[in-house]
Amino acid sequence: MNVPHFSSADGALSAESSLSPTAQATLLLTSYFSKASSESAKPLTNAEWGRFALWLKEKSTTPADLLVTDPKALLQGWHDARIGAERIIALLNRGHSLALAMEKWQRAGLWVVTRSDPEYPKRLKQRLKTDSPPVLFGCGNKALLNAGGLAVIGSRNASEADLAFTEQVGAKAAKEGIAIVSGGARGVDETAMLGAMKQGGVVIGVMADSLLKSATSIKWRKGLMDDHAVLVSPFYPEAGFSAGNAMARNKYIYCLADSSLVIHSGKKGGTLSGAEENLKKAWVPLWVKQTTDKDAANADLVTKGGRWLEADTQAFRIAQLMCNDGGRANQVQEQMGDLFSTPAQPKFFAETESDPEIEPDHKKEVVESEIESAVNENQAYNVVNSEQTAESEAASSGSVDFYQLFVSELQYLAKKPVTAEALIESTQLHKSQLTEWLKRAEEEGLLGKLNRPVRYQVKNKK
Repeated sequence: MNVPHFSSADGALSAESSLSPTAQATLLLTSYFSKASSESAKPLTNAEWGRFALWLKEKSTTPADLLVTDPKALLQGWHDARIGAERIIALLNRGHSLALAMEKWQRAGLWVVTRSDPEYPKRLKQRLKTDSPPVLFGCGNKALLNAGGLAVIGSRNASEADLAFTEQVGAKAAKEGIAIVSGGARGVDETAMLGAMKQGGVVIGVMADSLLKSATSIKWRKGLMDDHAVLVSPFYPEAGFSAGNAMARNKYIYCLADSSLVIHSGKKGGTLSGAEENLKKAWVPLWVKQTTDKDAANADLVTKGGRWLEADTQAFRIAQLMCNDGGRANQVQEQMGDLFSTPAQPKFFAETESDPEIEPDHKKEVVESEIESAVNENQAYNVVNSEQTAESEAASSGSVDFYQLFVSELQYLAKKPVTAEALIESTQLHKSQLTEWLKRAEEEGLLGKLNRPVRYQVKNKK
């Protein structure tokens, strides 16, 4: 979709650009277009963008409005200790830099997806909410971003035996029609992805650095050309390696998948921290390969809630890692997210439907705008009072009884003592709804309550 020129103090994107006005504003405010040291104004972080977007929403303003109106006038009344109006204006004035960067990146086959675009991965929005990156740079088949699959994680310096097994996992996944999600780094990540690609399988790579270079690498060329691969990154496409970025992208690997498998984890490092975060947030089930390496943290991860992969590694099927109570729990969480986390549409979104600047194909993007994503958590629970009605209506119509669904998932989520806060993160329920259902489950003798600290655990059936 072509968009018109936008007014900015420092240039404009050409009419040939495929970026929507909201995407342009999001990029200008949150992305780097050169090395960090060369940028005069530091782009907004996820948290900063969330605060600013919430303020825009409260003023019935969209990010795109900042491009067609004098931003100084729109920013009157904006006060934030870390984000001055001057910084926002300086970021918006990078239109020329954005145009040059996009031209360069598009020539290399890169594209951009923002949280306001329909192609943006639904799993990231559902699981990370406002922590999902505002922008994803990528190359390859965009449709694969919503494919799900098995996340394969492990050390850069894995043993030959572990790498051989990892390649086998990739090949098995390809033959079973299950995508491999990994980080593209040397070692386990790369081996899993290449193992799948050799068999014509689907791969989703979340890159921590050098996306532009990866887009033209012979290593990924066949998968990209065959539409069997997609490489994405929330970071500047020309960024070099950064330990911080490598650690930060781990959550995106888990959250793009439906289940996960740790091949080998050291006692410290990215593999361990990423797996621990996944266990804490209960994004996807965590399977762990058995090992005799005394320096590995594989056993520690099982102690914390992971599950051993069966000893007969030759016979197991990838589908067995996907079809289990944990996988079902995640499916249910997505259903609950749709029911309980979708905010009522703000009035101004409906009003913008009549804006002549917005083409028909862009209307859906406006309705599910970046601001709606950024303030999802703040508005999500306006529907709490209607949840019981929805539940009873579903039951009377023969649909899902969400309380019973919740009880069913407790068998997995509260198999071990778990706090109410962890359950809120896992189920995306509002605190008042969760409290009510936990109390009901206690009264029905399905759940036990532990103190110091307060935790909940399902009671074993006798």
